Amino acid sequence: MKNNLNEKEKNTILSIKDLHVTFTSEEGVVGAVNGVSFDLKRNRVLAIVGESGCGKSVTAYSILKLIRSPGRIARGTINLFPDSADEPVDIVSLNDKDDRLYQIRGGDISMIFQEPMSALSPVHTVGNQICEAILLHQDVSVDEARAQAISMLGKVGIAGPERRIDQYPHELSGGMRQRVVIAMALVCNPRILIADEPTTALDVTIQAQILSLIKELQKERGASVIFITHDLGVVAQIADDVAVMYLGRIVEKGTVRQVLKSPAHPYTSGLLQSLPGVTQTKGRLPAIEGSVPALTAIPSGCPFHPRCPYSIKGLCDAGEPPKQHVIGDEHSAACLRLDFIAQLNKEKEAAK
Repeated sequence: MKNNLNEKEKNTILSIKDLHVTFTSEEGVVGAVNGVSFDLKRNRVLAIVGESGCGKSVTAYSILKLIRSPGRIARGTINLFPDSADEPVDIVSLNDKDDRLYQIRGGDISMIFQEPMSALSPVHTVGNQICEAILLHQDVSVDEARAQAISMLGKVGIAGPERRIDQYPHELSGGMRQRVVIAMALVCNPRILIADEPTTALDVTIQAQILSLIKELQKERGASVIFITHDLGVVAQIADDVAVMYLGRIVEKGTVRQVLKSPAHPYTSGLLQSLPGVTQTKGRLPAIEGSVPALTAIPSGCPFHPRCPYSIKGLCDAGEPPKQHVIGDEHSAACLRLDFIAQLNKEKEAAK
């Protein structure tokens, strides 16, 4: 069969275009994700960053069609490019009972959930839960599935996996439970791994170990990773590419170097400035004024304008939200004052 994919598509494993996800509430229909578009490249880590309530997790759940009523994917495409296929699979178009969707969930795409205790069944051993994933996606015996589960528990750094496999989640520490969830996500060799803030509930030492583990396993298995976080410090450690979300929209995207070294959107700059520095010994950390507004009260114009120090009345608060503007190769941002901010950044660099 002739391969019809162009070079960009060959290098892309997942492509999301104009994704809209809405929820019906007592106050009407609200948009949790509003026109999100991005590409996930093969063998790379894409970090999706933003404050709580910006639509990061809803975007991730949409990829696996895990949005349940009163939510729904209103429009958009989520194209998966399997290695062995000519044409992409549009996940949005698949029926909820389609066998291909069951193969994609856990087979092609796996997810590490934010809280392991809610992702693991308290009444089944961790071995039973990992083996269930293997038996669903592979034609192996129960004994072979158990052997694979033990091997994977060892690979994610759990000591004594032959003993731990028969334990229940409550018998394990928080860090070990998170490793079990990672083992469950990786055991079927998915092409894509979605990690939804997998280190939020862990102390900094365990957090560093989990980040190192995900990066190591990603390189070893050649998988692509979507890493969801609100911490730009974590992004610097693990990501190749970054998409910054605010109120259901991507406001800036590019390589990790472009976004962290030369942030173009005021929201990205605000997130970076709020990180504690090594040299800072006193005083308050800079913070972005205000908070993320409710989905029922999204401002007109640029959604960030009420919190933006550079907004201009009559420009930033009027009309439709700004579209993405290309800044450089792979780097773009949705802001009406990009030229002014670029000049401001040049002056700051010159003053150093």
